[in-house]
Amino acid sequence: MAPMPTDTPEALSAYPICVRIPIAWGDMDAFQHVNNTVFFRYFETARINYFSAVGTLAPMESTGVGPILAETSCRFRRPLTFPDTVIAAVRVPLESLEEDRYTMEHVLWSEAQQTIAAMGTGSIVSFDYRNERRAPVPEVVRAAMVALESD
Repeated sequence: MAPMPTDTPEALSAYPICVRIPIAWGDMDAFQHVNNTVFFRYFETARINYFSAVGTLAPMESTGVGPILAETSCRFRRPLTFPDTVIAAVRVPLESLEEDRYTMEHVLWSEAQQTIAAMGTGSIVSFDYRNERRAPVPEVVRAAMVALESD
């Protein structure tokens, strides 16, 4: 996992995709905080926004090649509770971009606490869904990722 970003809102500027997500009352569990599984849903929301931003849908429709989550992790730093809004941020360090895989880094920022509540990673494999095997990241997607991360 990458070095921990600083606990300031400016730390989010290193992440090209940031999604504001209000915490729902139903996200909390019997221990009166957001259930650990919900953190992964917040990561997923940011991840899907990233996929949309780099145009993964078009190659999936035409070739059957798209991303699949191979592994994920989360470091829980602070409990989240209702009411609050999190900013789910995601980036792909370009040094992690290989022929058929890359790593996504996630951060959850609590607006109420003004701090990072969680950090995580997701290992993404480019997958040919028609032939059920790994495939190279489509060049159009790779180029979009490089452009997004370089801005």
